[in-house]
Amino acid sequence: MSYISFQPNDYFNTKLYTGNGSTNAITGVGFQPDWVWIKHRGDTHDHNAYDAVRGVTKMITPNENYAESTVAASLTSFDSDGFTLGNVARSNASGGSLVSWNWKANGAGSSNTDGSITSTVSASTTSGFSIVKYTGNGVDNSSIGHGLNAVPEMIILKGYSGAEDWMVYHKGLTAGYEIRLNSSGAESDDSSNATWGDNHPNNINSSTFEVGYAGDSNGSGTDYIAYCFHSVKGFSKFGSYTGNGNADGSFIYTGMSPAFVILKNTATTDSWVMYDNKRPNPYNVIGSILQPNTSIAETANSAFNIDFVSSGFKIRGTDSAVGGNGNKIIYMAFASAPLVSSNGVPAVAR
Repeated sequence: MSYISFQPNDYFNTKLYTGNGSTNAITGVGFQPDWVWIKHRGDTHDHNAYDAVRGVTKMITPNENYAESTVAASLTSFDSDGFTLGNVARSNASGGSLVSWNWKANGAGSSNTDGSITSTVSASTTSGFSIVKYTGNGVDNSSIGHGLNAVPEMIILKGYSGAEDWMVYHKGLTAGYEIRLNSSGAESDDSSNATWGDNHPNNINSSTFEVGYAGDSNGSGTDYIAYCFHSVKGFSKFGSYTGNGNADGSFIYTGMSPAFVILKNTATTDSWVMYDNKRPNPYNVIGSILQPNTSIAETANSAFNIDFVSSGFKIRGTDSAVGGNGNKIIYMAFASAPLVSSNGVPAVAR
């Protein structure tokens, strides 16, 4: 049996913290993160995200199409065991209960000329994650190097110098279709292949992905950031399942005990749903959700219940967002532990 040779929390970790409304050094992440996504759990503040390629204080908002904002009092440094914040309420409200999801890539990145557009790439080929920055040229079917050594199974793309939607490619979507992270909309036809170029997903390979000519992926002079992922056995998994519409829902085998899961029903206008193994407690059932496409506070609702188990996750809720009968639901998942560790110890459920 094969297994990963690293600890999952060396490359992904959820960190809960309390805001102080001042300078706040958040520690305990376990590594220096390169992508930090933050949400105030108890308020309707927008999500906010930062990465090492665009640089500190450069805020983007996953639930909105806003352009990047330079906010001096937002995330001010990526540190060896976490990050430091200023006094911006959405990431550090005094007394607020907040959550951060943290990924490790490879620092600020370097030039990549694999594609027809030169990119700046921070890539971890170990964990199958890269951060890609490029400037669009408006030319249909342009290619961009992503720095990984396998075909990306999910790409989250944002034109950050303008008000562009967060476009998502996922291997579970219908071929030639797309979906938006900042919207509850169902998957839709990538009309004229304007976002992801002709013949996607076949135009995505182990060194590059292609974009079309639309402003949401390749507007001339527009700056873009892309977060690219592929599955790594025992650490991450990207796939889909079919809902059955009842509380004895689908079981999704991932080969690992999850730490973090995002779901989206591709057939409906249900919101995206996100879970982790820290909120609200370390035990099953998990019913406390946040939604990447909305600013809602953390909500507990049994209709969204799921279990994290040693080898995947089990749907326990009846809401169509997680178990719509006959609907395809895509997911991204990261591990707290592989099914079997490098010392042969099996993972356990929550």
